[in-house]
Amino acid sequence: MTTQKQTRVAVLLGSYRAGSLNRRIAEHLRDHAPAGVTVDVVEGIDAVPFYNEEIDGESAPAAATALRQSVASADRVLAVTPEYNGTMPAVLNNAIDWLSRPYGVGALKGKPFAVVGATPTRFGGKWSHDDARRSATVAGADVVPDLVLSHSTLDADVFEDPEVFAAFLAALVALVDHRPAADVAA
Repeated sequence: MTTQKQTRVAVLLGSYRAGSLNRRIAEHLRDHAPAGVTVDVVEGIDAVPFYNEEIDGESAPAAATALRQSVASADRVLAVTPEYNGTMPAVLNNAIDWLSRPYGVGALKGKPFAVVGATPTRFGGKWSHDDARRSATVAGADVVPDLVLSHSTLDADVFEDPEVFAAFLAALVALVDHRPAADVAA
């Protein structure tokens, strides 16, 4: 890892269920982050109302404003999410909606972004992760190419198999080490 300064990674969760596997993954990443990396799980996303242009602007809901501020102040964004009915959970989709506005200058604009997660399904949440990457790209994020980690818990337990958790840590490091397009051009 080539990190010179402290890098802050904001984590957006796709599941707020008590004991959620993906929350546990995010917290484990937080607790085992490499030196120079701070992983902050963004709380309160489940309290953000569904995006509606009529309630946005200077008087946007406090939960939406806090979400935007948390992501804007981060160096990187990592979504850790399961898959619901073949796509990303509504809570994550809604967060990306709020973070994409105002159009062209939202909190995700140019921000390095990746998606990982685990589910007890054959494909480990692949469709959800593909949808989240596509949505974040449209929202203006710099989605890290080829960073794909959709783990099926049918194959191995994230916390029992050291190789599996090492893959999650490697994904975090790849996100941190990713150089945004603007940095490469400079």
